[in-house]
Amino acid sequence: MFGKLVEVNVRELWRHEQYGFSNWLAQPENIEDLNDAIGLTLTDIQQEAFVGAYRADLVARDETSNINVIIENQLEVTDHDHLGKIITYASGLDADVIVWIVKEAREEHRAAIEWLNLKTIDGISFFLIEIHAYKIGDSLPAPKFEVIEKPNDFTKATNRKAGSQEQSRLQAARLEFWTALNEALVEKGKPFNPRKASTDHWYDVAMGTSEAHLSITLLSVSGEIGLEVYINDNKELFDQFYEQAEDIHHALGFELSWYRMDDKKASRIKYIIEGLNFDEPANYPQLIDEIIDKIVRMRDVFRLYL
Repeated sequence: MFGKLVEVNVRELWRHEQYGFSNWLAQPENIEDLNDAIGLTLTDIQQEAFVGAYRADLVARDETSNINVIIENQLEVTDHDHLGKIITYASGLDADVIVWIVKEAREEHRAAIEWLNLKTIDGISFFLIEIHAYKIGDSLPAPKFEVIEKPNDFTKATNRKAGSQEQSRLQAARLEFWTALNEALVEKGKPFNPRKASTDHWYDVAMGTSEAHLSITLLSVSGEIGLEVYINDNKELFDQFYEQAEDIHHALGFELSWYRMDDKKASRIKYIIEGLNFDEPANYPQLIDEIIDKIVRMRDVFRLYL
């Protein structure tokens, strides 16, 4: 015998957007669920950030890319007022990602968010998400984020560069590779959070500190894939890692190349996988398995020396 899944009115769970839903969403375990839905790694959550006479519900930072993210909550049907607010907040807080969470999205507002994602400049992304809740019998209600509209960087880029067939081909190949990587991550139980597949040549992975992150880069010219610890601006942290290089290599089971780069702010610790060829994707599964295995090892080992 099976129970019947019943939807619960979210207004019965959170009577007030600010003191109810926003407080709930700001909790780490709930932000993690939102991260899974939109492919980000949100941290430094702040509630009620002022933008002129307005207050944004939540402001956060994406740990891997260090970009600003605004979250506007509306436990009602979407309206023009809130659409205007999210654009105002994005401008006032210099946000790169805007997340609009609603009870129900009207068709005209779905179309508006889709249009913004297609027509705005590269690097600005809008998400429209409905929050629903379900229960079975007398069980506790289970909230669920359902993504209604999300950015499509590939569509935006190819629309803007329709005359560049070679660029479009390379973008399509990258998108295909990252999509395959995300599918493999889901199959493996998400050993790290999938990012939104894009046409970029890099894919960032959080490692638990704002001082550094892991990065996967597709080097199509040389036919290589780079896996690296990217340290933003902290030579002391690089030196701290380098002092333990022998132990780190032993724990990893493979050796890395170390680049302190004294003439630059950033430092890199890199491993190279050979065999990338966008014209012959037959070995993608093998490459992706090696990427996931080694990135997870690098994340877990380097965390021990933070």
